[in-house]
Amino acid sequence: MKNFSHMTYNDRLRLDTLIRAGHKPKEIAEILHKHVSTIYRELKRGRYIHTNSDLTEEERYNPDEADRKARENLKEKGAGLKIGNDIKLANYLEKLVSEEKYSPDAALAKAREHQDEFSTMICTTTFYSYIEKGIFLKLTNKDLPVKKNQKKKKQKVRQSRASRGESIENRPDEINGRETFGHWEMDTVKGKQGITKSCMLVLTERKTRAEIIAKLPDQKSESVIRTLDRIEKKWGDLFYQVFKSITVDNGSEFADYEGMERSCRKKEKRTTIYYCHPYSSYERGSNENQNKMIRRHIPKGTDIDEKTDEDIERVENWINEYPRRKLGYCSSREMFEMELKAI
Repeated sequence: MKNFSHMTYNDRLRLDTLIRAGHKPKEIAEILHKHVSTIYRELKRGRYIHTNSDLTEEERYNPDEADRKARENLKEKGAGLKIGNDIKLANYLEKLVSEEKYSPDAALAKAREHQDEFSTMICTTTFYSYIEKGIFLKLTNKDLPVKKNQKKKKQKVRQSRASRGESIENRPDEINGRETFGHWEMDTVKGKQGITKSCMLVLTERKTRAEIIAKLPDQKSESVIRTLDRIEKKWGDLFYQVFKSITVDNGSEFADYEGMERSCRKKEKRTTIYYCHPYSSYERGSNENQNKMIRRHIPKGTDIDEKTDEDIERVENWINEYPRRKLGYCSSREMFEMELKAI
């Protein structure tokens, strides 16, 4: 049976000796245990015109030149695909990114949860490289979440008037450092301007990145307060340990800080509201990042009036089950439930 392995440098030296001795390519193939077509290709690769002392020319084979060209070809070709013939892994990753809106890093984290089902595993850098090279049939760079922009320098804008309620400047360091559980950021995600009346109220827990999304009929402060009332009633006495503070921006929907802080179940206030500086969305960084995740499923310009509560709940569940690098590739739901058990 013929051996179809690649030529080594030693094979090339032997080929040179055999061709000089007058052996034919078919004979050389038998001696070197190669296919005859391999020998012909090798001779072509190392071919050069030699000038004899009598100024006549003849075609010869140069093993060093053949070896150099072979190495250059391998370098241009690059390393073999690590994903190999693991079609199951390729299909799984492709589906998570192109259909379920996962980032390559999160898709690999999800795949590692089922590692026993695959014959190999790749790293994030390799996955990005394969996408760039067009290895996948249905997955291209266009399917990836928006790439990070260059970080802008954070500049505080000097306030022209006092915050409606407590300023973020007075928020305790333990909240700023995400050291304690139960502190949230709140924002609204709006639909198509001039068309959509409704919007989504989003709350993000700072330590676990757990997400709550609720559809509002409009963008009024009364609707925000009614939603917080519903959340307070749903959680009961546990609400006051889970929702210790909420940080918001200066939008008109958050103008009534007293109404947001006022409990619908008892005389004491239910939470503390902190206001960011004007034009400082980075002070609600968790909110901003989660909003981008929402936009993977509900892009800008979408008519939110047409979205059902079930549609909103699916997005909420997707975010809460998403593997997070910052959380050691655990999901927000897992971390949130661990915090609840510790209360």
